[in-house]
Amino acid sequence: MEGLIVRAQSGFFSVATAQGRVTCRLRGRLKQGRQKGDIAALGDRVEIRRLPDGSGAIEAVEPRKRALVRLAPTPQGEYRQVLIANPDQILLIFACAQPAPHLRMLDRFLVIAEKENLPVLIVANKVDLVGLERARQIFGHYEPLGYPVLYASSRTRLGIEELHQRLTGLISAFTGPSGVGKSSLLNAVQPQLGLAVSEVSGATRKGRHTTVVREMFALSEGGYVADTPGIKSLALWDTEPEELDGYFPELSSLVAQCQFSDCTHRGEPGCAVRRAVAEGKVHPERYASYLRLRYGAEDAG
Repeated sequence: MEGLIVRAQSGFFSVATAQGRVTCRLRGRLKQGRQKGDIAALGDRVEIRRLPDGSGAIEAVEPRKRALVRLAPTPQGEYRQVLIANPDQILLIFACAQPAPHLRMLDRFLVIAEKENLPVLIVANKVDLVGLERARQIFGHYEPLGYPVLYASSRTRLGIEELHQRLTGLISAFTGPSGVGKSSLLNAVQPQLGLAVSEVSGATRKGRHTTVVREMFALSEGGYVADTPGIKSLALWDTEPEELDGYFPELSSLVAQCQFSDCTHRGEPGCAVRRAVAEGKVHPERYASYLRLRYGAEDAG
């Protein structure tokens, strides 16, 4: 049978199939040899074989279209831990206030999404606290870059119907800082969904020796939602500093116009990036985020 891994915990996988969910383990031959990453993970499409006791064995894992990966250093080298495989979209949830929007973190997530070729939807939540005009002032500069922004409030139900439509039929991963209202948004979309997600995510965030559970939750009208709290600790250690400007859409086309091929975009004459910032073609906050990611806090300005 074919199925989708919707829960992973300690080597056991819950696979959703046309005949219902089956608890499976990897077949031994799949685990042979040295492994540099997760063989099977949440979101993987797999082929399974039912066993006499009702459980199943994962016989094959289909090639992944994309994945959100965390590189974990080990004595044997880097290990690719898959937070979620084959997501159709990553929803980056940030509040307009309470807590204040952490746009540096948002920009970091967007770099990761660009690098991993992950479609994103920015959700600006708690619009009721600041008003729609102010919310657009905070997040509006992302839309011309190709990042859609959904303005929402679970209190007034602003954007909830659109959010529901954007989730239906797709595999979506939620992430964002604590306190931004992810659970409230999910509950507004589908009652009790936020509670279920937060319970699993709370377990995931516990101490390092706690068993990690990864799970996707079914939407009543089709599709799945998963929370990926691990994204907050994702490092850019597999990204070379000089390639970072390629993951900022508004900067990537400017690099070739700089006077020097090894331009750092900080102080060289003839820098097309700094000229675009001065002319208002690149948002100063995005430029500051780029500097912070590449050179550290002391250069963020």
